[in-house]
Amino acid sequence: MSSALGHEKKCRGYAAREASGHLSPFEFTRSAPGSKDVGFRVCFCGICHTDLHQIRSEWGSSVYPMVPGHEIVGIVDEVGSEVSRFRPGDRVGVGCIVNSCRECNACKRKSEQYCHRGATFTYNSTDREGTITYGGYSDYMVVSEDYAFKIPENLPLDGAAPLLVAGVTVYSPIKYYQMESGGRNFGVVGLGGVGHMAVKFAKAMGMHVTVISTSPSKEEEAKKSLGADQFLVSRDEAQMKEAKGTLDFIIDTVSAPHPADLYLDLLSANGKLILVGVPPEPMQFKPRALVSERKTIGGSMVGGMEETQEMLDFCVKHNIVCEIEKINMDYVNTAMERLAKGDVHYRFVIDCENSFRAS
Repeated sequence: MSSALGHEKKCRGYAAREASGHLSPFEFTRSAPGSKDVGFRVCFCGICHTDLHQIRSEWGSSVYPMVPGHEIVGIVDEVGSEVSRFRPGDRVGVGCIVNSCRECNACKRKSEQYCHRGATFTYNSTDREGTITYGGYSDYMVVSEDYAFKIPENLPLDGAAPLLVAGVTVYSPIKYYQMESGGRNFGVVGLGGVGHMAVKFAKAMGMHVTVISTSPSKEEEAKKSLGADQFLVSRDEAQMKEAKGTLDFIIDTVSAPHPADLYLDLLSANGKLILVGVPPEPMQFKPRALVSERKTIGGSMVGGMEETQEMLDFCVKHNIVCEIEKINMDYVNTAMERLAKGDVHYRFVIDCENSFRAS
């Protein structure tokens, strides 16, 4: 245990100060690790599309200054006296959640992300003491061991970071909606940071995978690099008409405004369209598209703690990591501009350790 245990930790990070979303250096303190807490040096943090929404206050709930980041991995530096799962030197990760009530039905079902009393999110959230949480665009984190993940040794830390959101965001609905039976016809709308993980998981589970995208240029990579079986250009009416009724499940990862009807038509009877992207505007669909063939529109957020650890172990077994572009922190504003344009392959990951060491 570090001798620093019991003292507030001075931290460096990058924060947005207002709704322009511009990020700049920010110094702050984190509470001292308690008896059940883990303190760790942040090595890498993925950039999630949620970060872009939040720093620009596109969901209307942003509190500034805001240190974003909830795809965080690092090395344990100090542990509290009652911590049993981690020791200094261990590889550790933090996703979207750093606390929940632990008592409601959702928490008891190991679905802490849906805590009825409100989960405490890793940033832009109010913790139990009433202070605003700061995320992983920083050099240090403190978290309860109950909300920390063990990162398997076989996974590279940089490629593992986005698994904690981009990965489990699609793994969770695949499991919940029982899509993983081999041979099922599985569709993925959007081939970004989340969508490409859906392709990887579905292929590892033996499904027949169709990628649906507005970008014809992504077809070669979807098929040759990611292993997709089929590719549809959503703007090609002939292609979409020919594929009508061919898919059992579709996971829609797109965060930009788009019509649901376009994808409902691709579903077979009893098919399910599951939304994991969060467009800023309401989506529209014709109820008849659901009623006539008993189709379903559903939604899903990230997974709970147990499910996320299960997903990490699945990734080790099947040699799955996120495809990333690794950047330094001083590139983060350019990365956000590129992310807004969909210009990333497939997930930006910030090298926090080297960025702050150099500054």
